[in-house]
Amino acid sequence: MSLSKLFAVSSALLLTLSLTACAPEVGSDAWCKQMKEKESGDWTANEAADYAKHCVFK
Repeated sequence: MSLSKLFAVSSALLLTLSLTACAPEVGSDAWCKQMKEKESGDWTANEAADYAKHCVFK
């Protein structure tokens, strides 16, 4: 693997890890608040189920 490919892969991995670290944990108060502010039509089926489980039926 060339040095430029290794650098590109490392950069992509670092970017991915940094973005996922910023998201609140599913079910936390911050996550519930974030979901309340998000347009409900933009929720995925998993998000809707998690919201009901963690934020409505605590």
